Amino acid sequence: QLQSKILILTICAAGIGGTFQYGYNISIINAPTSYIQTFMNETWLERTGVPLESNMILLLWSFTVSAYPLGGLTGAVVAGPMAIMLGRKMSLLLNNVFVIIAAVLSGFSRMAKSFEMIMLSRFFTGVNAGVSMNIQPMYLAESAPKKLRGAVALTSASFTALGLVLGQVVGLRELLGREESWPFLLASNVVPALIQLTALPWFPESPRYLLIDRGDRESCISALQKLRGNSDLSAELEEMLAEQAAVKGQRAKNPWELFKNPALRWQLMSIIVLSSAMQLCGNDSMYFYAAYVFREAGIPQDKIPYVVIGTGSCELITSVTCNMIIDYAGRRPLLLGGYIFMAGWAIVFMVALSQQTQISWMPYLSMACIFAYILSFGIGPAGVTGVLPTEVFDQMSRPAAYMICGSLLWFNLFLVGTAFPFIVKSLAHFCYIPFLVVCVCTALYVGFFLPETKGKSFLEISEEFKKRNFKAQTHAVFYKGPEEIKSTVL
Repeated sequence: QLQSKILILTICAAGIGGTFQYGYNISIINAPTSYIQTFMNETWLERTGVPLESNMILLLWSFTVSAYPLGGLTGAVVAGPMAIMLGRKMSLLLNNVFVIIAAVLSGFSRMAKSFEMIMLSRFFTGVNAGVSMNIQPMYLAESAPKKLRGAVALTSASFTALGLVLGQVVGLRELLGREESWPFLLASNVVPALIQLTALPWFPESPRYLLIDRGDRESCISALQKLRGNSDLSAELEEMLAEQAAVKGQRAKNPWELFKNPALRWQLMSIIVLSSAMQLCGNDSMYFYAAYVFREAGIPQDKIPYVVIGTGSCELITSVTCNMIIDYAGRRPLLLGGYIFMAGWAIVFMVALSQQTQISWMPYLSMACIFAYILSFGIGPAGVTGVLPTEVFDQMSRPAAYMICGSLLWFNLFLVGTAFPFIVKSLAHFCYIPFLVVCVCTALYVGFFLPETKGKSFLEISEEFKKRNFKAQTHAVFYKGPEEIKSTVL
């Protein structure tokens, strides 16, 4: 079973410096918040002789936090051209440069007495996460055999959750969460980058990219042999050659070309709805509420960080579970179930929050809701959303589709991060109403409009969407595809 070992090691090498960094860098910034704010104040005092007002510190801090999604947006935009010009694997390797720059900036920020370096470092960290969130699922889904495609691409979500948990653990006071060690905590993201730089070069490039984009059949066969071992490759190669014939003479598309193309209408609509819903469903805001709810439930302040690790572990457990069942259960049931459950828990959570002070056991119910909400998110939306662009777009549209997906993801992360405090202020206990609406609408969309992609080849999936996009046209049109394809059989 050497070939399955190679596939597993490829997944790990891509994941550790890929989406792992996204989760890790989101959570390591939480522990040193107050220390970095103090550092900003002291630095300003040293420079000007005047301390900062508290609202100015808050403003500088929100700049520091929002530099991350801003970098992510930049990364998502450059990821498409990188994936086309450099290839999937090379892009992931080159992407580590951004993290190394970020680690140097944050590691030396205290020595240089510059909080601007922290902001810049968060921006570069964001660029790294933006690139890997787009390219890693693409690289893995293109390298995986058809029957394992969902599970392999979904490991991106498992690595994000693993990064989240490890970031929370490393941020504990016993490790790097003390005041004197925050520069090391922020610079610790260089370790996964170095691991990837040593490991990933040993593994093959995406076979699909080599054949369809580069037209290099020899390299494609050698990459396939590395990944599949001695198993019969003829069927898989035939399918790739059919896909190559279907996109012959085309070049990689730009994002705006996807909007103009009527043949991609439903695919585009599906990824726009699902990518937006992933951030607008309120899962990240649950983490914002976690500390407050745990405090209300009577957990001592110094023990809260340990309980918060439980919330991250929830996401990790469910994304690993989802990994195991996605190729049996299918994509639609997981998405549908996830959003329906989240809508239900959002209602219970708002009721629990509004009764928090009246009924003694309500804080425990809110606590249960936080865990249940994160579990529901992890079982479907967290992972399946990242798999879909690979499955519903062909080789030439895929990088552009990921650019659109990634840009929406980061823009909405920024939007929710900025707007959520104001939503809480104006709606108080009913702050989850906007998220509830998003969950219900997304569940309806998935239920009525999203076809199942489990176990189908990329060509079969695009045929299915073709029927939806051109419903009005005559039945005869559809059978052009397979006729052309038959003629390319060797």
